Amino acid sequence: MSVRRDTLRRMTEPFIGSEAIASGALTRHHLRRHHVALYPAVYVAADATLTATTRAHAAWLWSKRRGIVAGHSASALYGAKWINDQAPAQLLYQHRRPPAGILTWSDSVDDDEIQMVAGIPVTSPARTAFDLACRNPVDKAVAAVDALARATRFNVADAQLLADRYRGRRNVRRARNALHLVDAGAESPRETWLRLMLMKAGYPRPRTQIPVYGEYGELVAVLDMGWEGVKIALEYEGDHHRTDRRQFNKDIARYEALPDLGWTAIRVTSQDVPGGILRRVALAWSRRTCSEGEKIA
Repeated sequence: MSVRRDTLRRMTEPFIGSEAIASGALTRHHLRRHHVALYPAVYVAADATLTATTRAHAAWLWSKRRGIVAGHSASALYGAKWINDQAPAQLLYQHRRPPAGILTWSDSVDDDEIQMVAGIPVTSPARTAFDLACRNPVDKAVAAVDALARATRFNVADAQLLADRYRGRRNVRRARNALHLVDAGAESPRETWLRLMLMKAGYPRPRTQIPVYGEYGELVAVLDMGWEGVKIALEYEGDHHRTDRRQFNKDIARYEALPDLGWTAIRVTSQDVPGGILRRVALAWSRRTCSEGEKIA
């Protein structure tokens, strides 16, 4: 009986229905009653939470284990955040008419561009970044690769080398641009958006995750992004800054300390519009550079 329970527990992961029946793990009745087909011949528990990781695993099984998980699905398997759980699974797999919920494309891929994750072949972080950069508009690509870089700490230079390896690839120039803008310090897509907006407005590329130390060498804050030369920082405040009481109190303490250490911190929320943010940044920069004779650099 204990062996049977263990078998049924494993069925909470995606599986091929015919294999489960042939192995004796499930009966046809149990399959129909307690599971649903996510893709043709591939099942999940009827009450399963369908995450991007679940969809990626199931899509690979649908390909008869021949495909290579790629794109956003690969990022999900590497543990990147901010992946849309409802988006189609993505595979490098030659199949012109995949079922609904799976996106496939055929492409060259070398052995050094594939890694195994939990027994599933997945494009390496560098190749995943390159594909994301090629297949998405720049801003969206940078946000996706930022999240991947934060999860894996892969070397962006390796992805840039792939742009040289596949220099004739469609959108490779756009990919180079996106990869140049990647920063693993971004903690959310909105932080990526804020960083890119500042750069488009003509400001120098801000540094991310800036540590600020107090008079006695104690760590006072780690700022989302900013410029150490003029001591201007921007902090993007998500909902957790407001709903988490401990975080809320911590924010109050550090914002009180920052001016005494010479920093101007501009707090940004989802309610702020680009024009308003840029006006506040320009005012802060003008005050700082005029009062201290510093230049944008």
